[in-house]
Amino acid sequence: MSDWSGGYVTDVLYTPGYYSPLNPLIMQLALTRAGVVAPTVGTACELGIGRGVSLNAHATASVTRWYGNDFIPAQLGFARSLAEQARSDARLFEEDFATFCARTDLPDFDFIALHGVWSWIDERNREVLVDFLRRRLRTGGVVYISYNTTPGWATFAPMREILREHGEVMSAPGQGTEARVREALGFAERLLAVQPGYAEVNPEVHDRLGMLQQQDSGYLAHEYFNRDWHPMPFSRVAEQLRPARLEFACSAHLPDHFDAINLTPAHRQLLGEIGEKHFRQTVRDFLVNQSFRRDHWVRGARELSSSERLEALRRIRVVLISPRQEIPLTVRGSLGEATMSEAIYAPVLEALADYRPHTLGELEHTLAGRVRQEQLEYAVVLLAGAGHLCPAQAPDTIEQALPGCRRLNATLLQRARSHHDTPWLASPVTGGAVMVPRFDQLFLLARERGERDPRQWAALAWQILEARQQRVVREGAPLEDEADNLAELHRQACHFEAVRLPVLQALQVA
Repeated sequence: MSDWSGGYVTDVLYTPGYYSPLNPLIMQLALTRAGVVAPTVGTACELGIGRGVSLNAHATASVTRWYGNDFIPAQLGFARSLAEQARSDARLFEEDFATFCARTDLPDFDFIALHGVWSWIDERNREVLVDFLRRRLRTGGVVYISYNTTPGWATFAPMREILREHGEVMSAPGQGTEARVREALGFAERLLAVQPGYAEVNPEVHDRLGMLQQQDSGYLAHEYFNRDWHPMPFSRVAEQLRPARLEFACSAHLPDHFDAINLTPAHRQLLGEIGEKHFRQTVRDFLVNQSFRRDHWVRGARELSSSERLEALRRIRVVLISPRQEIPLTVRGSLGEATMSEAIYAPVLEALADYRPHTLGELEHTLAGRVRQEQLEYAVVLLAGAGHLCPAQAPDTIEQALPGCRRLNATLLQRARSHHDTPWLASPVTGGAVMVPRFDQLFLLARERGERDPRQWAALAWQILEARQQRVVREGAPLEDEADNLAELHRQACHFEAVRLPVLQALQVA
């Protein structure tokens, strides 16, 4: 590991990812739901952008001016290539936090995002970030922070130390991180096989290690093999953010907003007796065994009155981003899976099934007599949290963002020829990205080339796969015969044309 890394893994790139809570529109929905004034976001910053999929999607699909940094050259290079192809206004810097945060040519920001950063840096860097938030966040601005937390990580933390230390002291000199990851996981498996006392008392260690063995090596390297890894309780994060004068507003994970799917009646009664909001969050994490938090913090938070909150919600435009027939009437919270009421959700989904943006006020009028306002609010926020619905931009903003989205998506469609790790495309309607799996991207690529028949889409997809000695996987097994591959691709192309393509066209992705 090179000296400039500061103990951070640099020889394996982090997996590309799109993180919807970084979309300012979703932030605004969360804050409004929580009764807090949400800012209009003209300037935004993401610290530690990784490969920059989220930043590029948000910079391209909106009129917000985005800034970001990453100190790993290959990651920043990938992000810059996307920005250049999209010809977006994003400004990206290959700098560590101390250098970037000291820049004098940065504006003040309405929204600053730190995803996957806080728990994986040392105390000095956290102080740098807090000082940056103090100096660069506008009054009324929002900070998004995600981090590993206790008590959810308390049990596995000793095993993580075993993995990291094995990689440091037991690997051959010059061995790459991916090999160190594999060898450390193998040792951990042998360690558990001899029935150590720790695992006897904490049997869930077996299950979590089993899940790790299914994960991408890039994710594992950055999650578990950095020098710094500091899960911490909410109360400690609040204490460290105090110099930046930030106040906790709400969870950025929308399902957390609903106690019924996360807390038992006894849990709710206990929390109701706690008046101090930071301690209440710490206790809540204990009740649900929280391991990962996603939170919004505000400088100078202003509360909305009940009437102001209702008016603000009614102005929010939302659009369905999943095919209506593929949306299950189930939702998952800390208590497990719960069934949505068909009497409430079926009318709401029916009203949104034209895949056009509607304000909550319009939906309330349409559904009058069938769904009450508070039920509509619950349904919309929960569907957004499940990834089936997203806030929508104003028509003029959609028009401005469309050309850049087309350029970025053309780049991502070409990438899908060889890679399956960027299953997202930008939508000017949502101001961010929507999930589009690789084969669907290949079908879109065929359409872009003028092919209009699903059989032709399947033929092009097979031509691309065969040239790379790849096969369609069905029920966990690769299909070897060409006719079987073509038949399965044709089946998927027909489903895409009938079910998914209309949604992507409405979202102006296709």
